[in-house]
Amino acid sequence: MNNPKDRRPVEPGAAPPVVEDSGISRWVPALAIVVLWVVAWVLTKGTHTLDLPSLSRTDLHDRLTEIQNGLLESRSTNPFMQFTNAIADVFRSTVDWFQRLLSKPAFPRPVPQIGWLGVTAIATYVGLVVAGWRIALLVVASFLSFGVLGYWDPSMDTLIVVLISVLLAIIIGMPLAVWIGTSARANAVVTVFLDLMQTMPTFVYLLPIVLFFGIGTSAAVVATLIYSLPPIIRIAGFGIREVPTTTIEATDSSGQTYWQRLFKVQLPMARKTIIVGLNQTTLAALSMATLASFVDGPGLGKPVLQGLRVNDVGTAFVPGVLIVVMAVMLDRTTTAASERSERIARGGGHANPLQRRIVVLGGAVVALVAVYLSRTYVSLAEFPTYGIGRSISTAVSDFVSWITTNFGGVTGGLKDGVTDWLLNPVQSVLAESPWYVSFLGIAALALVFGGMRALAVCVVCLLGIRYLDLWHDAMITLNMTLVATVLVMALALVFGVWMARDRRVDLGIRPLLDAGQTIPPFVYLIPVLALFGPSRFTAIVAGIVYAAPAAIKLVADGVKGVSPTTIEAGRSTGQTTWQEITKVQLPMAKGSLVLATNQGLLYVLSMTVIGGLVGAGALGFDVVYGFSRSEAWGKGAAAGLTIVLLGVMLDRITRAAADVRRDDGPGTRRAFNVRLPIGPPGT
Repeated sequence: MNNPKDRRPVEPGAAPPVVEDSGISRWVPALAIVVLWVVAWVLTKGTHTLDLPSLSRTDLHDRLTEIQNGLLESRSTNPFMQFTNAIADVFRSTVDWFQRLLSKPAFPRPVPQIGWLGVTAIATYVGLVVAGWRIALLVVASFLSFGVLGYWDPSMDTLIVVLISVLLAIIIGMPLAVWIGTSARANAVVTVFLDLMQTMPTFVYLLPIVLFFGIGTSAAVVATLIYSLPPIIRIAGFGIREVPTTTIEATDSSGQTYWQRLFKVQLPMARKTIIVGLNQTTLAALSMATLASFVDGPGLGKPVLQGLRVNDVGTAFVPGVLIVVMAVMLDRTTTAASERSERIARGGGHANPLQRRIVVLGGAVVALVAVYLSRTYVSLAEFPTYGIGRSISTAVSDFVSWITTNFGGVTGGLKDGVTDWLLNPVQSVLAESPWYVSFLGIAALALVFGGMRALAVCVVCLLGIRYLDLWHDAMITLNMTLVATVLVMALALVFGVWMARDRRVDLGIRPLLDAGQTIPPFVYLIPVLALFGPSRFTAIVAGIVYAAPAAIKLVADGVKGVSPTTIEAGRSTGQTTWQEITKVQLPMAKGSLVLATNQGLLYVLSMTVIGGLVGAGALGFDVVYGFSRSEAWGKGAAAGLTIVLLGVMLDRITRAAADVRRDDGPGTRRAFNVRLPIGPPGT
């Protein structure tokens, strides 16, 4: 803690003195722990590492597989399995109906019931009504790109899964949001489950869902629904909870009932925040809907997965680009709808109500005519076949081959350098130490950085990882996550400080970061795979690219929030720019730095697991192996649980470290403690 004797009074109106943060001293015992760990590794290297061959299984894994087999055999008699089967049938039938309506041939008609022209017209009309003519143009351009590039049916399938999941998320999530927004006790209970759901990487959701709902469209809808629920519950609940108390007291004094206060005051005043929650839920749904292709879910994820499996970047590129187009379209539409609703709530809606009615009615007529034409003419029902998509795929494949031929030495040298000098040494200490040495080392570091609370969670998670018989793979995954997070934070510090100190840089970089956060994580593997080929380094680089936007923005906002008077006081003493950054801005933004590290860890962990698809190995491969081989389901389930324990452990340690720093005295800045979803956050 800071020494009270060092706190000297200041003149009235002067900036407070910069107080050195005692948190730096934590690195002294941390360094001592690492040194002892390395010494123990040198003396005991390679013993008791619990290394399990990649295709081997333990008795625990086989017992888990037997549980799965027992549940599958009792599908027709087990009440819970009958219930999940009924839900799966409902989802399957619903998706089939939408497919016949929008994209698939419906017997006896050889064309969809509403063709591409009608679907495009309806979507454009919705964009016009809820967000304005600019968004309408974006929507029509997006839908035309789906067809022109040759992926109309997969694009419609992805939108169908997203639409159904988001509608169900609203129906289920809004009552829960109201509950946690109006009850502090409910908020405390539900937040625990939301934290767990948002800590769990996307890939891990699929294992239990396949067990209870099978594969195909039903599994895709259930996985997408579950993954997209937390954002709308948390964000909408926050908006309702933030309605001013004085406003609520005023409504109570007028005799309003609970329901009147909710529908006439709280929900209208939280409208903008609720739509932001809808935005996050929609992007999370798109992220999971594309990843659900791994369990035979329909949509654009299938051709992406096919390209990744055969290391054909050209095959994966075009559907990957269309996923990004769809994400941008959904993000901008919901964001514009939020801004428009806020203007209307403040009385700043359409300047000419009559003109607005004419546009709405005229647009409806045009949409109906387009639907009629698409049901009448085959050419307006089935999108014409173009070879543009195939031509682009071929060109991308040729370009990747050219890059590999001419710059393979550069990319290979970078990969080998990071692997030999950073990745392998850290992995040796983590994975080649006896398991109990790594256990004690990680627990000791948790105690140093997070205190007793972090230690308790860490010990429980480590014991769970040891019990699940995948300790060695867990340490390799932890190594990839830590190395990638270090590189993410290096980027975050450089670009975050640069953005905070130069407004022009902020205006130039922030839109790129926003766009980066809109892209689903599955898509990041495509360009990285093209540059570095299948390897664990590919997963690490994809994780860095995926996690960097969120970390950079958190660092930039934290540094930007440092009081200008404090900065001016430092400049008046003759500080250099480097001293100002290292002795004032970064120390006072440490809460934001720790939060950025927290988010970077979780984002990177999510991507390193998905990296199992491109040769990352370790727990990601174990999950993939469990999916592909029924006899290895237990190992995949154990790997999924291990990933969850790793995520919870890393999350709690970094959050506890942030809480400790908030108590370090006036030299530190309070962190903005908000849980962000894993997936494309968009905020």
